[in-house]
Amino acid sequence: MASTPRKKKPEDRPLLGAHMSIAGGAHNALHAGDSVGCEAIQIFTKSSRQWAAKPLSEEDILTFRATQKASGVHTVVAHDSYLLNLGAPDRELRDKSINAFIDEMERCEALGIPCLIAHPGAHTGAGERAGLRTIARSLDAIHRRCAGFKVRVALEITAGQGSNLGYRFEHIRNIIDSARESDRLRVCFDTQHAFAAGYDIRTREGYERTFTEFDETIGVKLLAAFHLNDSKKELDCRVDRHELIGKGHIDVEPFRLLMNDKRFFGLPMCLETPKGKDLKEDRETLELLRSFRGEA
Repeated sequence: MASTPRKKKPEDRPLLGAHMSIAGGAHNALHAGDSVGCEAIQIFTKSSRQWAAKPLSEEDILTFRATQKASGVHTVVAHDSYLLNLGAPDRELRDKSINAFIDEMERCEALGIPCLIAHPGAHTGAGERAGLRTIARSLDAIHRRCAGFKVRVALEITAGQGSNLGYRFEHIRNIIDSARESDRLRVCFDTQHAFAAGYDIRTREGYERTFTEFDETIGVKLLAAFHLNDSKKELDCRVDRHELIGKGHIDVEPFRLLMNDKRFFGLPMCLETPKGKDLKEDRETLELLRSFRGEA
């Protein structure tokens, strides 16, 4: 008698998903994720276009937690607002960014979200060395005021557009080494950002070279999440423009490799690619990625 195939546990594969809207309440993002078969989702904890937001109510928190418990979404990660700049040389903007970031940390903690993904920041003319130092000090201030929190900050690899920092692995390493509570920091790898920053992951050789450098500079053990995006622009363009997987300059090979790289099994990998209200693009792209699982 043939044995029943063992049902795969989350740690036996990458946790695939997408960024989902919180319109009407954060719990609706979980419903949207379930509708396209997400195992993980990414959300904003409040509007990404506003500095302030109404506090989460007890009902908001309980509804979100109950909805996730009943859903097929194993992991939820959050992304901070694009308005924030922890590297700003202007004290007023930096303090405003720190306060807003702490609010997002508090929201993640309340909702049970383990990871807040953040672009490190931009130096806006102060220079990279000064900008990296400012980001580390901003993170120190955040950690002091969020003592005992379970949520971790995941610094995202960036495309390096404008004066944004984090487009070199050395930038991320510098921030981690400079932060006083470095053990509370993690990393998010965005495929489009890395490609735009000059890391050529299009072939197996380039993929292996990139992650060998990542491991030697930062350490793969610090990876907490991936953003899976193709690129509208070419290699080393330093432009942040996402495209549907297989429709851009990266193509599908590195995504096939990621789906089968055991070092990253169990990690959330979320799409941030263009989509319509019916989520058709997310559904089709997730199906494509799942088809790569188990390939040599």
